[in-house]
Amino acid sequence: MRQFGCVAVLPFLAACATFPTSPTAPAQPQKPVETTSAPIPKPAPPPASARTVEQFDTTTAEERAEVVQAATAPANDRALGTTIASLGDPADPGFWLKTPLVDVEGPGRVDYPAAGTSVAVTLIPLDGPSTGGSRLSLPAMRLLQAPLTGLPEVTVFAR
Repeated sequence: MRQFGCVAVLPFLAACATFPTSPTAPAQPQKPVETTSAPIPKPAPPPASARTVEQFDTTTAEERAEVVQAATAPANDRALGTTIASLGDPADPGFWLKTPLVDVEGPGRVDYPAAGTSVAVTLIPLDGPSTGGSRLSLPAMRLLQAPLTGLPEVTVFAR
């Protein structure tokens, strides 16, 4: 029953994605700069019977290590701003951030200053004002050590 309670709250958290961001977010969405960084791994989708966080997170230890290492690799990162991130669709696998801070899909990095963690992600455009909230994938939130039921403030960078 406790496992179902965690999954049942996920759709409600996704609705929270319209919270405003901090005033440091740019006024206009910006396109990521072109880069030669490696593509972000896209693991298999979770099984239809998935009920727990571990079942929904289908990433491997190697994939998790790859995106953490990629986040710390030297790159010409460009800060796009800060945003409030809610948990995105847990059935959508991979390391991604759906955000109004970009208007073109591309590689990026997300930092969670509260935990001092970073993860490489695919930045995916999300309709809405640049002050709107963002949706972060389950594996990315776990690697950032962000609370799955919280609304962490993260810093977004284009690569």
